[in-house]
Amino acid sequence: MASCRRLSGAALREVLGSAQGLLFDCDGVLWAGESAVPGAPELLERLQRSGKAALFVSNNSRRSVAELELRFSRLGFRGVRAEHVFSSALCSALFLRQRLLGGGAGDGGGATGRVFVLGGEGLRGEVRDAGLRLVGEGEQGDVQVHAVLVGYDDQFTFAKLAQACAYLRDPRCLLVATDPDPLTAAVETASGRKAVVVGKPNTYMFDCIVERFGVDPSRTLMVGDRLETDILFGKNCGLSTILTLTGVSRLEEALAYMASDSAAAKDMVPNYYVDSIADLIPGLDE
Repeated sequence: MASCRRLSGAALREVLGSAQGLLFDCDGVLWAGESAVPGAPELLERLQRSGKAALFVSNNSRRSVAELELRFSRLGFRGVRAEHVFSSALCSALFLRQRLLGGGAGDGGGATGRVFVLGGEGLRGEVRDAGLRLVGEGEQGDVQVHAVLVGYDDQFTFAKLAQACAYLRDPRCLLVATDPDPLTAAVETASGRKAVVVGKPNTYMFDCIVERFGVDPSRTLMVGDRLETDILFGKNCGLSTILTLTGVSRLEEALAYMASDSAAAKDMVPNYYVDSIADLIPGLDE
């Protein structure tokens, strides 16, 4: 059972020394708004010099991984490439490619079916890059819609909701969501369908990481600022977890979960916590 201990001193050196790599959430962990968390760029450089992998998992579906790569660079993080970044937008597109182009959407296959996206250009771009076609882009006449994908949509309207529900009346049409947010709940309620959620705390993003990099969960750490997504994601994937207190969740919440009689609450208790990820730097050899 996770014990929510402060990670420092000899324990810090032992935990980082045995780790092959670390997974980081981004917002609230590496940066806040348009500013890097102090010490975060140095930590990533030190991890690279120590031969430890640093990979990134974000439930932010607004930006493509190419845009996130530019954000890393702009905020002073050197050497982070798009292939190191796993967003809920990217992984949702990969999930749909696997299901649709693999013949999982009925008789039509992925060649003729399209995806209806409730989301911005970052998400739409990832779907295009996965080789899938979007509703409203170049079709002539009626087309079969094989999936509705729900992400962050700052131009959401009830007309879009009605259109999504019309497609979802076909039981062969998949309902997929980047993360479990209020828009996902609205589509589920209106359509009477349950979405497959790709983002944290579900494990599909980690499956994508394992497929690309072959990481060993027993030697990988998950570092995040949200108990209900990041820490639970780590638990679900068999990773040791570190809560950083520069973001959303507070230490008091973790301690309350630890004191709870609920097994589900205890799954959101981190193994360790730090005030900031800069506190991990002393655990790495020069």
